[in-house]
Amino acid sequence: MPKSEFEKEVLNSVFVEIVDSIYIDRRTMYPPPMPRLDFKTNKEDTIGYHEKLKRYQIEQDSIKNDKNRILIGVYDFVVSNGINDSKFDLTPFKNNKKFDFQYTSKFPEEIYWDINDKKSKMPVGTIKVYKIYFNKTRTYGVLSVRASCGGGKCGRGFEITIENKSEEWHITNIVDTWVS
Repeated sequence: MPKSEFEKEVLNSVFVEIVDSIYIDRRTMYPPPMPRLDFKTNKEDTIGYHEKLKRYQIEQDSIKNDKNRILIGVYDFVVSNGINDSKFDLTPFKNNKKFDFQYTSKFPEEIYWDINDKKSKMPVGTIKVYKIYFNKTRTYGVLSVRASCGGGKCGRGFEITIENKSEEWHITNIVDTWVS
């Protein structure tokens, strides 16, 4: 089997596991509301605070319990040495129960996304995949992956180690390499 076909098969077998491990859902990024500080008394003004906190928790629980598929933007190409190498085929994942994967090229450029619009039809985040580098026996591989919340506002990079154990590929280690 050509190396590129082998790499595609391996990537397809671990892709959902990778996304589930690293994706950033911007709907859950906001911290809980804080009580206001009364500058005259230097004490917390908690009037209405508990109601705001309760609404925040209900909203977060609603997001976590939402059974709708989560829209994730996937960059169209696997990147190799800084070059868009091969088209990433999303067809094998079209029936995934948790995620709805769509190419980022289908949407406006990511920097224009309004990440504060919680009801947007934009992806909750994006994933960019880089080439897998295998050992000589093709039982071990390392790849880089980038995840963002969209809009150019936040992102994280990862180095992911995968291994073939009992004829199945799985993640064995994830290392954060950068945060923005």
